[in-house]
Amino acid sequence: MKRLNSVLPLVLTAALIGISAPSTKSQETNSTPTSPGVSLDALVAEALEKNPELKFYETEIAAAKAGRRTAGVLANPEVSGSVGQKRVSDGGLSAEGLAWSVSVVQPFEWPGRLGLRKAIANRDIELAQLGYERFKVALAGRVRTLAYGLFAAQERAAATGEVAERFKALREVLLQRDPAGLTPLLETRVIEATELNAQRKASDATLAAQAALLELNQLRGVAPDTRLVVGQAQLAFRPAEERESLTALARTNNFELRMRAVELAQQGFRVDLAKNERYPAIAVGPSYSVENAGDREQILGVAVSLPLPLWNRNGGNIEAAKARQMQAEISLNVAERDVQRQVLAAALTYETKLREMAKWRPDSVQHFKEAAELADRHYRLGAVPISTYVELQQQYLDAVEGLLDTKRETLEAAAQLELLTGLPLPLANTSATEEKK
Repeated sequence: MKRLNSVLPLVLTAALIGISAPSTKSQETNSTPTSPGVSLDALVAEALEKNPELKFYETEIAAAKAGRRTAGVLANPEVSGSVGQKRVSDGGLSAEGLAWSVSVVQPFEWPGRLGLRKAIANRDIELAQLGYERFKVALAGRVRTLAYGLFAAQERAAATGEVAERFKALREVLLQRDPAGLTPLLETRVIEATELNAQRKASDATLAAQAALLELNQLRGVAPDTRLVVGQAQLAFRPAEERESLTALARTNNFELRMRAVELAQQGFRVDLAKNERYPAIAVGPSYSVENAGDREQILGVAVSLPLPLWNRNGGNIEAAKARQMQAEISLNVAERDVQRQVLAAALTYETKLREMAKWRPDSVQHFKEAAELADRHYRLGAVPISTYVELQQQYLDAVEGLLDTKRETLEAAAQLELLTGLPLPLANTSATEEKK
């Protein structure tokens, strides 16, 4: 009871210290780097410029445009000819000589066929462009969330490292003393076990920061060993939108639905093209022949050729195109329901995390930090029991981890909503410094 009475003034003192003025050490820790930093927008711009996978989508657009040019070109003219020996017999008289002919014909597609092929090729270009834009939005959102994840991991590693060093220093002090009795010995063991747990958490946070850094460098198109220290990240989240408005935005802006709609329209053109291909292409051109058997004969005419659609009326291709059109329509309907589910799930996550963050005081983490430091000093003086001391250290780490994870999860939900509905991400003020190993 005597120790509990001494703890209450301690906690109240820590709260008053946190309200009155933050510590100088905390200000130095949370301040942005003094050296010129790289903003979050600059990181996104760098990824959009150097990301290797982005080049794949750019070449896909170029290939689709090349296919559009090919679809609008007429077939090449066809040259055909023959040569032989001709013999003419008239009673007892006979004559023979060389006979040859040549013709040049230009194939002409059935009216409307080239237009349908151009329409199909135009849809290929539109699909490639939509894929390019979707990847850019997804890439920008991923870079932002990774940058903040790297910042959160660095903050978590710093906090856990601070607590681990505090337990280590305390353990070394306790080991220098001669523990008399069971209670000091057990308290020493508690300190040692908590130190090991804090060190494990610090290692996990360091590994998480390293994993985020490696992926971020990969997306930025830089060397994997490029160091990046993200500065203080201040995120300004917008209020949650109505779910009906979000689903309405998804119906018009969602890349997946727009691509499915383009594929459905393209498949409709393929059905029309299959029907059009029932009719043959016509080849027309000049023909010239010469015969030198007795008299010299020259014939100048027009050659016309076309296949007779007797056995193949393209029925199989028409049925296959109609089946694919039905598949595209079903795929669009399924995608609409799937996107609606994803929008509602992301909106629910975003709303829940916003309500959770609204319950946090802006200086809650700072208060826990100062209480943990105060508990460390007073535990050495014997004014705080071991249970209160360990609990305050643990609550400080939990507060840091909880707030950082909540913001990261909110940012991920916002990035998902941007990809699904086109709603821009929250504003962020992030700086970073980087250096090459």
